[in-house]
Amino acid sequence: MESKNELQQKPPILIKLHKDFVDFSYQEKNFIIMLAIFFFIAGATHETPHIAMWVGFFFAAYSAIANDSIQTIGTFIASNKDRPWWHLWLFMSGIFVATISYSWWAYSGDVSYQRLAAKGLEKAPTSFTFLQIAAPIFLMILTRLSIPVSTTFLLLSCFAQSGDTLQKMLMKSFLGYMIAFSIALLFWYFLGKWMKTKFKERAHPGWRIGQWVASAILWAVWLMQDAANIAVYLPRTLNFTEFAVFIVTIFLGLGILFRMGGEHIQQVVDEKTDVVDVRAATVIDIIYALILYVFKEVSQMPMSTTWVFIGLLAGRELAITLAKIGIYRTPRETLAIISKDISKVFLGLLISLLLAISVNPAIRKAIFG
Repeated sequence: MESKNELQQKPPILIKLHKDFVDFSYQEKNFIIMLAIFFFIAGATHETPHIAMWVGFFFAAYSAIANDSIQTIGTFIASNKDRPWWHLWLFMSGIFVATISYSWWAYSGDVSYQRLAAKGLEKAPTSFTFLQIAAPIFLMILTRLSIPVSTTFLLLSCFAQSGDTLQKMLMKSFLGYMIAFSIALLFWYFLGKWMKTKFKERAHPGWRIGQWVASAILWAVWLMQDAANIAVYLPRTLNFTEFAVFIVTIFLGLGILFRMGGEHIQQVVDEKTDVVDVRAATVIDIIYALILYVFKEVSQMPMSTTWVFIGLLAGRELAITLAKIGIYRTPRETLAIISKDISKVFLGLLISLLLAISVNPAIRKAIFG
């Protein structure tokens, strides 16, 4: 331990960083121990493909859904805090089982709704490196730090068989952000005040039913897009036993997530305006689900649903401020929130690219030639 005099000699920024590091280490000691165990398991199994693929899947199953939970079940959790957690868990888990089961049945054992049939991802990995298995562990760390990351980039780019695949995912994701931002900006700018006047009184019980239906639809559409991020470690066609392990693992992981009330990243949703209102949450979910469904139909190429969701929230927050709906925040405060979310997304992209460059020769060749 450093003495008080030694700490006082350091610049203020270093003192703050030192304090933050000590506080984080103390508060998250169990999480840090768990990470150490996971890294050890990744190192011990990555050279045995038939074991490594399941280890990578187990890590990805929780980390991908935990980080992406803000997009799908984030508003659902925020607006249903008065409900027992296991009610929410069983409801969303039921939707998960039905959605994935249909893909497995309709696409001959493929649980990704053919996202993994896209060019450059159609071949299942037959060998693994340590970083490929450890990639979801890095995602767990970013999630604990409340950084929304594109799990599509972080996980799929480690296995993409060409740089062209990554480029197409990036272009589709950037387009998704811009479209979601524009739709939200226009929608809430012109209809926000009207909704605010209508949403003053206590919500009719029918809104609660509507929100659960909207959340179920959104969750199902998200799974159609992002189940690929979890299944990328596994064979492209799963037999019944493999399918059962896939279902049970994620079912239990969802239970942990709901019992926690969402991961630390839940604050990205909680700090936004009025998301705890069941009516506002319902509108957000419906618009987001429609955007994802359209992109799903456009092409099989995976995309970052995180970017779409962050764009939707950003456009909504800016519209609420510009239209002075409730005058919750100044433009500067709103832009600060939007900038913070964007910076976190780009930090996640940078980390994903660095990891992909380290792991994947095809990505290195595409970037450096």
